[in-house]
Amino acid sequence: MAISYKKLWKLLIDKDMKKKDLQKLAGISSTSITKLGKNENVNTEIIEKICTALQCDVSDIMEMVDEPKADKWGEKWERLSKRGIFLPLNVLA
Repeated sequence: MAISYKKLWKLLIDKDMKKKDLQKLAGISSTSITKLGKNENVNTEIIEKICTALQCDVSDIMEMVDEPKADKWGEKWERLSKRGIFLPLNVLA
């Protein structure tokens, strides 16, 4: 199982907020925002600050999801594609 913060990003859209707005409102660092964007672990204090700032519950911003089984290129491909780097198909074979 893995943590997903997709609910947080959907909530920000609903509230017409940007990540920078959340950062300022919750008083959290840009590093925490980056970790959340990568679905990485953050301190529970960060989660508490976000929930307080957005007046919501923990379950409104995060959830447990099944981890997809990735092939050897899965994670690397995801990181590269997020950066706008695309490789020829024969490189992935």
